[in-house]
Amino acid sequence: MMWRIRRRSRTICLSLAFITIFIHLLLALVSFSIYHQPCDTPLPPGTHILRDLAHTNYTSVVIRGPAELPTDTIQRDSSHKDGKKMVKSHVRPLSDKGGKNASIESDLLKLEALFGHPLYNMPSPPVPEEDWLLRVKPKVKASERSSQRWVSASQDGYEDVHWNSSSSSHPPWLRFHLGISRWQLYPHHDPNMEPLMQQLAAHRIVSAVQKSGGTQLKLVMSFPNYGQAMFKPMKQERDEETNYNLYYFSDFERHNAEIAAFHLDRILGYRRIPPVAGRLVDVVKEIKDVTTDRKLARTFFTSPVGNECFYGQCSYYCSTEHAVCGRPRDLEGSLAVMLPDLSLARRRTWRSPWRRSYSRSKLAKWETEPEYCSTVKKTPPYDKGTRLVDFIDMVILDFLMSNMDRHHYETFEKFGNNTFLLHLDNGRAFGRHSKDEPSILTPLKQCCRIRRSTWLRLRLLSLPHYRLSNVMRASLSRDPLHKVAPLLAEPHLTALDRRLKTVLGTVSHCQKQQKRNGNGEDIFYEDTTSLKDVATPAG
Repeated sequence: MMWRIRRRSRTICLSLAFITIFIHLLLALVSFSIYHQPCDTPLPPGTHILRDLAHTNYTSVVIRGPAELPTDTIQRDSSHKDGKKMVKSHVRPLSDKGGKNASIESDLLKLEALFGHPLYNMPSPPVPEEDWLLRVKPKVKASERSSQRWVSASQDGYEDVHWNSSSSSHPPWLRFHLGISRWQLYPHHDPNMEPLMQQLAAHRIVSAVQKSGGTQLKLVMSFPNYGQAMFKPMKQERDEETNYNLYYFSDFERHNAEIAAFHLDRILGYRRIPPVAGRLVDVVKEIKDVTTDRKLARTFFTSPVGNECFYGQCSYYCSTEHAVCGRPRDLEGSLAVMLPDLSLARRRTWRSPWRRSYSRSKLAKWETEPEYCSTVKKTPPYDKGTRLVDFIDMVILDFLMSNMDRHHYETFEKFGNNTFLLHLDNGRAFGRHSKDEPSILTPLKQCCRIRRSTWLRLRLLSLPHYRLSNVMRASLSRDPLHKVAPLLAEPHLTALDRRLKTVLGTVSHCQKQQKRNGNGEDIFYEDTTSLKDVATPAG
């Protein structure tokens, strides 16, 4: 009996052992199949295309008609030789809210179409030797080659450079200086623009000193290749409007206004503002540690929350209460290429005929005399040549960006009165988007005179295919600071379209006035005969 019980117990134990082994084998098989499954979710079809689009470059195209968009304008660039290289058309990755990316892509197409339009590519004769601002010796004999080289001794932080008459040996800033002519600072399709902007955005800073003069803080930054740029720091948030109770001459200067002014000037086809790029600067490493300016060095301090700050010395807003601070060390600012030294290319300063009184109570003469322009037209240099229409060009630029602070302008002395105006110092632009300042347009209203090429480009920018706000948004998206935040808030872009309509309406009013007066002076200055072959934009 006991033997049977023991045999039955052994059978039960063996059965349980076999069941346990079977369960373990089953679990092992299940675990093995799970282990071989990929950890990442498979990418949906077409994801690689989206990644490619995030690095798309757009090439310039020629438009066959004023309202005809290209059908094949996207050119892919897969080289990416240098991660820091600044591409022509910066497109943000498509992973961030695809609607915005689609809008940027569409705007970039409009910008490339605009710059490919015949109005921006009119044929021009070769530039005579005397119409270049600066020239280098074109040919150097072999025996003289060593003595003709521009050799600079190596200094701390600077490169030991050897520049000769060959343009390929010149750094971008020098090529920019040598490309300035009687009529513009740089050509429309300038191959030097990309390396120049790259230098501003990423080149090592070896020196920073405060620029003398002026009402607000600005620094002169130097690069290892001896290039220099004007730095204006961020003083307030980009979308912060100017206080309504402030007078125009008491307003802050804005770094993003300097950047946006350069882009707008280029979109209008002027090319009279030196190239400007945004940049994040390390307050300690790139300013405090490299400055040789003792007065500037004494103004650095650390704020109670640990931010590195400084305030410099100037007429306005240079105190601890108006200090410029990093976050904690990173400081946004604009870097504008410096023009040639005055010892090489002297500039003449002209007082604006429509200069404001800069008084809180007194009005200027042009504000009280409706026929004021008649006097200006009889006064040199506005009595002949292009000076008046060049001034009107600047007025239109200022009205579009709401800049009331144009009290003076400059020209290169070498070219006399027959040259373009430099559109410098635009830091007080783009202060308000909710209000337009009609008084800025007074010269156009009183004189009723404008370049025909300017008028045609303005009409082009009013069309849906090339809308000013869209191409401006696209152009600004190429700036390095765009990855931090848009350089202009959307209300500022909307204001550009609204103000453009006002400018065109003013010209239209002048045309009607001319018809009523019969044989009055033509409002259009015919600046080139080739415009006759360009179709007038509709709208």
